[in-house]
Amino acid sequence: MTSTLVNEEKSTLPRDDDHPYRTGAWQPNTKEYDAVDLEVIGEIPSDLNGVYIRNTENPLHDSIGRYHPFDGDGMLHSMSFDNGRSQYRNRFIRTDGLAAENSEGKPLWAGLRERPEMSLRDGCGARTRLKDSSSTDVVVHGGVAATSFYQCGGIYELDPRTLETIGKAAWTDGITPGWGVSAHTKVDEATGEMLFFNYSTQAPYMHYGVVNKARELVHYIPVELPGPRLPHDMAFTTNYAILNDLPLFWDAAALKQGAYAVRFHELPSRFAIVPRRGQPESIVWFEAKPAYVLHWINAYEEGDEIVLDGYRQDPEKGSPTKGLPDVLKHFSFLDINFVGAHAYRWRFNMKTGAVIEGPLEDALSEFGMINPSVAGKPYQYSWAMTTKPGWFLFDGLVRLDARTGQRQQYKFPDGVFASESPMAPSQQGKNEDDGYVLTYTTDMNTNSSQCQIFDARNIEIGPIAKVILPQRICIGTHSYWAGK
Repeated sequence: MTSTLVNEEKSTLPRDDDHPYRTGAWQPNTKEYDAVDLEVIGEIPSDLNGVYIRNTENPLHDSIGRYHPFDGDGMLHSMSFDNGRSQYRNRFIRTDGLAAENSEGKPLWAGLRERPEMSLRDGCGARTRLKDSSSTDVVVHGGVAATSFYQCGGIYELDPRTLETIGKAAWTDGITPGWGVSAHTKVDEATGEMLFFNYSTQAPYMHYGVVNKARELVHYIPVELPGPRLPHDMAFTTNYAILNDLPLFWDAAALKQGAYAVRFHELPSRFAIVPRRGQPESIVWFEAKPAYVLHWINAYEEGDEIVLDGYRQDPEKGSPTKGLPDVLKHFSFLDINFVGAHAYRWRFNMKTGAVIEGPLEDALSEFGMINPSVAGKPYQYSWAMTTKPGWFLFDGLVRLDARTGQRQQYKFPDGVFASESPMAPSQQGKNEDDGYVLTYTTDMNTNSSQCQIFDARNIEIGPIAKVILPQRICIGTHSYWAGK
């Protein structure tokens, strides 16, 4: 391995830091590396060519008041594959917020667990006065990596391989001032388009838009909601976008007092299905059983129906917090075991208005990925994560056959934690599951990290190749695969 330390940022976090989501597997990185000629255990497949890129919360500074795991600064990790060879880089996302705090040498914003007026400066976010850390998600669109923040912020663009900073996306100048863009923008490989939404505490409470493959805003409409909501993800089919109004959102009485307390409301789940270039009057609304879904798997059209798959949360299927340390109970909603997240299907009949829904399986999992070539189309397979009970730590990989219900599972060794694991189609593949599943691991036993490669058809045998990274990296969440 030939690795070069490119930069090291100064952290103002306390030396004796004991926050559970800034220590252990969540220990933030301060060093940025370029690494080539990486050591490989096994052999990198020759038909794996492209880039695996992952975003994560990686704080350099505390938050004012109580820290939340999603407050941390964004950092990208990029692993490029070219004919059996690989290169690795990691870089902070150079947001305006990070630059300001580095300049002042201290935190300037309160985090998600505090009231906005505690922040020393104005900022972004649906709830306002947050630091735009751009640390939630990443996609590759129009040849650039585009990062985003789940409470709505700017879109920061970088070169996906070199991680060189490009800047803020120019197309965001065309959206409603102050609204930003939510995480979980969706890229349709078939058209090159990127679909997105945003939300706010101000009417109409949501917008939906389309950015073409030249990274130009070509469509943007309001989606009127009854009040402020907390949508986290969206889905699409060949002809439609699917947005949601789910009953987990801010308490209205608390909002009037300037507090952002999230609770579950006894209301139906609502789904907005709109033609991808449709106007507000073309939106068709459906109602279903009360539920919350953090992430969708895929959606597609089948006759008169729109089929939507995602991870429905059902606390009755989950685990109690009894026995957890008190400090973890504050973050129990991050634990898919506690919220009971499992693969679930909704069918919306566009002619009759009927809704049919039910589980794809009862076993728990989340953060599902699919072969990107079948996004928005009928599909069969997804690859998802399991988590360590009580923690937001990925401890296993799952492959689910949505047609048969057959499940494969791989459990990482104790003390080894993974990242959201995209499916990389084989360049020579003919079937949907011909390809590989990639993940970054954080090994607390050896204080090291790897990029592990699995055969997408048979994850149970474990990784077929392991690429050694130059440092142990902080655990991460959302990721993307862009083929060459």
